[in-house]
This record gives sequence, structure tokens and C-alpha cells, in this order.
Amino acid sequence: MRAPLRGLVSVFRRLGDADMLYAIICEELPGALPRRLEARPAHLERLKALQAEGRLILSGPHPAIDAEDPGPAGFTGSLIVAEFASQDAAAAWAAEDPYCAAGVFARVTVKPFKRVF
Repeated sequence: MRAPLRGLVSVFRRLGDADMLYAIICEELPGALPRRLEARPAHLERLKALQAEGRLILSGPHPAIDAEDPGPAGFTGSLIVAEFASQDAAAAWAAEDPYCAAGVFARVTVKPFKRVF
């Protein structure tokens, strides 16, 4: 195999070894806004760490009303899409989130995510 092709094959192998994307879908408990606000700084630090590692695709809350800032209406949950080695690794990471420890979420679901665009 010629050298340029060998290099191209190795690039494709590395791309194929990339971690999978997972959607972490969190459903919030009613009345959890005070707990959410208290745990938010620690939650954001974990997301910043994922971002610094180049693994965070997107994250954010679902406002309870059709507004950028829902005020006292709060949120109905959150969505995080990030790279992890496995679904178990994504679920373990999600379980350690400060929002989970603070009792913000009623349910957390982790699903594989296929990015199209």
C-alpha cells in the first residue's frame, strides 16, 4: 500500500473508533426550581469539563413556558447530548450529576443518539 493511502486508512480507523453520542433526557420534578438553582453551579462545572474534553455536543433546559427565561415557572427537564464510551458510561455520568443528587429530576433516560446534521 502506498504511503498516502496508508495514512488515509489510519485516519478512517481513528474516526471509526470515536465514542458514540448519547442523549441524556431528564424530566424534572414539579417544584424543583429552588433545588435546581442551588445545584446549578456544580452542574455547570461538570458540563464545562465535558466541553473542555471536546465531548459535549449540546445541553440545556426545557423551559416550562414558551420563554427564554421562564422565571418562577421553572423548567420541565434538561437535555444533554455528549460523547461517551458506552451507554453504561453515559448513564453512570448522568447519575452523578448534582441535579440528580439534589432531587431535581423525576426520571433520567439515556439513549444512543445518531447525529445527522
